[in-house]
Amino acid sequence: MIWWPSTPDELIALQLELAGASPEPWAPTPDSRVGGCFVCFVRGEHGPGHPGDRAWAAASVEGEVAVVRGEAGAAYEAGLLALREGTLLARVVEALGTRPDVLLVDATGRDHPRRAGLALHLGAALDLSTIGVTHRPLVAEGAWPPDETGAASPLLLEGERVGAWVRTRRGTRPLAVHAAWRTNVDVAVEVVRALSKGLRTPAPLRAARRAAREARAGDASAPTPGRAEKY
Repeated sequence: MIWWPSTPDELIALQLELAGASPEPWAPTPDSRVGGCFVCFVRGEHGPGHPGDRAWAAASVEGEVAVVRGEAGAAYEAGLLALREGTLLARVVEALGTRPDVLLVDATGRDHPRRAGLALHLGAALDLSTIGVTHRPLVAEGAWPPDETGAASPLLLEGERVGAWVRTRRGTRPLAVHAAWRTNVDVAVEVVRALSKGLRTPAPLRAARRAAREARAGDASAPTPGRAEKY
């Protein structure tokens, strides 16, 4: 199996294969290590971006953060995000010294035209349970939950519950939380609720996002792509 295809046709074929897989389900425990990963791109670009755009990916788990600098593999196209970000996110998660038990990914999972978004794809590639956390759904639909911390409401795709809106903090827009690799919607919601603790974005994903953006801001000149850091 080619985990990170280089063409849309190859990726679509892999997504269909992953969507039909039945990996062993994962469930959280009090000792579960939850990580997060995020990638950002050079500022000033408009539209879908371009192959080769400078990129900064970060991953976090239990206070450890890794950063990898690199380039986008493709322009953005809905449903094909793995072509643009997949290899960067895989590299930065593998750069962590501590392996998470579950990973929060800034991407969708089952909420996808072929039921295999990047959050699910990344989990399969790394043999790691994953949950998608995004600001909005990709193709699923559902009404927002009540404006109460912890409230949730279903996100449906063709009648299937593939995710949920979760209100992590009262008075703010809810997050779209996605079932992905080895996780169902109930588990995804449980993990996100437990990690939010008054923050809109769960702590591991928030730490990864901050690290990626700080690395981008701190680079005054072009770095060597692929260099990994830990701190």
